Amino acid sequence: MPPGVRLMQKVSSTRTFARIAPHFIPAMDRAVHRLTRGKVILSAKMLPGVILTAKGAKSGLPRATPLACMPEEGAGTWILIGSNFGRPGHPAWTANLLKHPDAEVSWKGQDIPVRARLLAGEERARAWRAVLGFWPPYATYQARIEREIRLFRLERR
Repeated sequence: MPPGVRLMQKVSSTRTFARIAPHFIPAMDRAVHRLTRGKVILSAKMLPGVILTAKGAKSGLPRATPLACMPEEGAGTWILIGSNFGRPGHPAWTANLLKHPDAEVSWKGQDIPVRARLLAGEERARAWRAVLGFWPPYATYQARIEREIRLFRLERR
């Protein structure tokens, strides 16, 4: 485990982080991603990340959202976790994917067309166990809220 990861896991589990992070992490990630022509997502230094571009559920306009993800290396897929930093409502990008599952991710400087699928049942349970092994603070996020955190698998189109 790289230095500082355990500390970041503890910090990211706090309510203060959940209150503050949504206001600066996505903006910082978008700016660095743009400046490096899609090669770097700053928060991906702790967790792998993608820039998800999906049509807005209401507007139909493209919405670019930097997100942490869990790559499934062997399958060439990604799991997106709708944790919203452990805040009550589902993040807007999850509604976008529910309405418009065809999207695109920027992954390591490459734009890849994907189709998102909301996971349910045993498939979700298996993915959730893997997510908790990958980044344990998601358990803290889930414990703080009543909604079930949405998990999506992104598959290449």
